Amino acid sequence: MYQHIKEIVAAAQKEHKALSELIIEQECQTSGLPREVIWQKMKYNLSTMKQAVEKGESGDGVYSKTGLTGGEAIKIKNYRQKHQTLSGDIMMQAVENAVATNEVNAAMGTICATPTAGSSGTLPGVLFMLKKRLDLTEEQMIRFLFTAGGFGMVIANNAEIAGATGGCQAEVGSASGMGAAAAVEAAGGSPEQSAQALSIAISNLLGLVCDPIAGLVEVPCVKRNAIGAGNALIAADMALAGCTSVIPPDECIIALKEVGHSMPAALRETGMGGLAGTPTGQAIKTKIFGKDA
Repeated sequence: MYQHIKEIVAAAQKEHKALSELIIEQECQTSGLPREVIWQKMKYNLSTMKQAVEKGESGDGVYSKTGLTGGEAIKIKNYRQKHQTLSGDIMMQAVENAVATNEVNAAMGTICATPTAGSSGTLPGVLFMLKKRLDLTEEQMIRFLFTAGGFGMVIANNAEIAGATGGCQAEVGSASGMGAAAAVEAAGGSPEQSAQALSIAISNLLGLVCDPIAGLVEVPCVKRNAIGAGNALIAADMALAGCTSVIPPDECIIALKEVGHSMPAALRETGMGGLAGTPTGQAIKTKIFGKDA
C-alpha cells in the first residue's frame, strides 16, 4: 500500500500509468477482489453522489429538521440563472453542487462520505461541474474518485480526516486536496501536478477549525464545503499552470496533522469554541437542546 504521495507519483512516472490506475490496482491487491467488483463499488459511490446532488438541487430543495440549513442550493441555482455571477458560473456551479450535497446530509439523506459526511459536498461539487465543463465520461468520473480516494488514504494514514481530532482542515481541507489532485488528472495534468494541487489546496485551508453550531453538521459545515470545492478548483488550475508548492505534499500532510493536534478541544467538533461559542451560536444550541445541554 502506498504510504506517501511521493511514492504514488514515482510509481506513476516509472510505470507510465495514471494515478487512478495505480489506486485501482492497489485496491485489488489489498482487498483481494477482482477489478470489476472494485469498479462497480466505485460506480455505486458515483451514483450515490449524483442522486444527492440532484435531490438538493430539485424543487424547493431540502431542509434539515432543525431549520438551520436548507434551500440555499436552490437560491444559488436561481442566482446563476438570473444574474451574472461575480466568481463565474463554473465556480458557482461547483458551489451549488457542494451545498446541495451537504444540505442532503444535514437533512439525514443519503450521501457518500468523502472522506467524511461533514465534507461530503466538496468532491461532488468539483466532479459534477467538471463533468459538464470537460464533458467527462462515466469512466473518467469513476477514475476521478479513485484518484481522490487514493490520495485521501495517504492523508488518513499519515494525518487526520476527522474534525474531532484535526479540525475542519482534516475534513474539508482533506476533501479539497483530494478534489484538487483528481481534477488535475481529469484535466490531463501530470501525476506531479496532481501532487502539487494537493499541496496547494491543503496549505490554503491549513488551520481551519471545526466549530459546528450546537454540535450539528450544519453550520458552518455546509458553506465550508462550498469553499472546499472552490479552493480545489483554484489549486488545480494553479498546478496545471505550472505553479508549485514550496512545501512538498507529504510534508503538508504532516503539517496538517501537527496543526490539528495543537488545536484546543474547543475547536475540534465539540461545539464549544469558534462560531459555536458565540452568543448566537450558544442561543441556537439552547433553543434546540434546552438550557441543560
